[in-house]
Amino acid sequence: MTGIRLTMAALGATALTLTAAPAMATAAGITTDVTMTLGKDGTLHVVEKISGGSGGLKRTFLARTRYDDSYDRLYQISNVKGGTIAGDVLTVTGQTVEYDVKGAVTTSGGVEELRWFAVNGWNQQVDKATVKVNGPGLVQNLSCFAGDLTSAIGCTAASMDHSATQADFEQENIAPGQALTVVIGYPKGSSTGAPILEKRFSLAAAFTLNTITGGALAGLLVLLLGGIGLLYWTRGRDARVVSHEQDAVNPVQNGHFSPPDGVRPGQIGTLVDEQADVVDVTATIVDLAVRGYLRIDEQPRQTYDAPDWMLVRLPNAPVNALLPYEHALYDAIFDGRDAVLLSQMSGSFVAHLGKVRDALYADVVKQGWFARRPDTERTRWTTIGVVLIGVGLLATVALAWFTTYGLLGLALVIAGGALAVGGQYMPAKTAKGSAAMAHTMKFREYLFSGELGNVPEQHRVELFSRYLPYAVIFDGVEHWSRVVAAVTGNGGQADNLYWYHGPAEWDLSKFAGSMRAFTTTTSGAISATRQFRTL
Repeated sequence: MTGIRLTMAALGATALTLTAAPAMATAAGITTDVTMTLGKDGTLHVVEKISGGSGGLKRTFLARTRYDDSYDRLYQISNVKGGTIAGDVLTVTGQTVEYDVKGAVTTSGGVEELRWFAVNGWNQQVDKATVKVNGPGLVQNLSCFAGDLTSAIGCTAASMDHSATQADFEQENIAPGQALTVVIGYPKGSSTGAPILEKRFSLAAAFTLNTITGGALAGLLVLLLGGIGLLYWTRGRDARVVSHEQDAVNPVQNGHFSPPDGVRPGQIGTLVDEQADVVDVTATIVDLAVRGYLRIDEQPRQTYDAPDWMLVRLPNAPVNALLPYEHALYDAIFDGRDAVLLSQMSGSFVAHLGKVRDALYADVVKQGWFARRPDTERTRWTTIGVVLIGVGLLATVALAWFTTYGLLGLALVIAGGALAVGGQYMPAKTAKGSAAMAHTMKFREYLFSGELGNVPEQHRVELFSRYLPYAVIFDGVEHWSRVVAAVTGNGGQADNLYWYHGPAEWDLSKFAGSMRAFTTTTSGAISATRQFRTL
């Protein structure tokens, strides 16, 4: 019997050892004893004594919760002792941690409620937590919740002492990331504490439209857009011409062509639309041909070949008599060559087009038609408008983020857009420019009036050819090409003009189609360059 008893005792000891081994292998969790004291100013002072655990202990405070549909509730942690805090993460360096919390008190009905996450966010399990709470008044009610942050499960124990001045809570086995939330009610007015609320950002709230924001937006738009309108009225309008010639313009003097005020096609084009663009350059090329500086030779082609033209420099042409912009274009075309195909005008031609444009703008200022270069004027006001748009966008973001007046920033964006677009209309003609414009419009009426019977027949080829570059400016190439093709010096049909030669078996009956193709092709080649692409 004694042997059997000894054997059973040994087996029992062995079983006990095997059973205890896993428990010993399991790491011990944290034990925490929390004492919280709510002051009269609403500040909650917390002292937490920690034991157990292994490795570095860290706790992530819950510093923000949802308050309602528009606001978040903030809890401010300060005066930390026994650890270091970075953001919301506390790294424990001692056995006791102290800190203050503001924003843990709120008034609900007739009760002042203290709510705080006494235990939460630990990186290790809390085996046992005890919480004692002292406040500035008698405890009216108390409750606690354990588990996930949204849990409604009560804690292990919650009670108050016989004097109702201290509340006690207890909870076991709080997993990492879980919380023990305590809620204690005190009489209203026990402290001056209040919740810290922060408005939650939303587009709907940031751009709230109500009486205040709508009225402010309307007033700001009226002020800004009215200012832009006043700016255009005082700075962007053409000068009024008190009196100018009312009689019809007659460009024929002594049987020879005499444009109104001696204005060239490129000058007229820049005067009319206030831009040195592709049409002005194309018309100037035709004008140089008509005036005897170059000849345009249409090249023979097969049915499906693209049309092409040879521009030929004419000898003994008085190049020095050209205006600066004409001289720049003449040099850009030939660049030391005697002839060049239109399809091969690249390289140096493209490089020189910027000089042509600049010379055209300088010319209209020199003529006294504009006080400042139109392109510079447009750029200045457009740049100011773009800057205003940028300022408006920044203001909109700032106002939307920090207030509900984001709509007011949009007023600056709208005004900037209006100024950027309106900047295209800011170049203003002087009185001299307005008078030249009036003469130009009368010349245009003359060209398209059809009253050309008083032009002597022997001068019609020259005169009508001289009209053609102006017709390019006025978008009347088709009409004037047919007029030119209809007559010669003796009234009969001819094979060529003195400034335009066609290939074999070509005559003036095809001139209208050829001229239309030439101006279209030339304008397309110029518009493909960087200098004129956006004009």
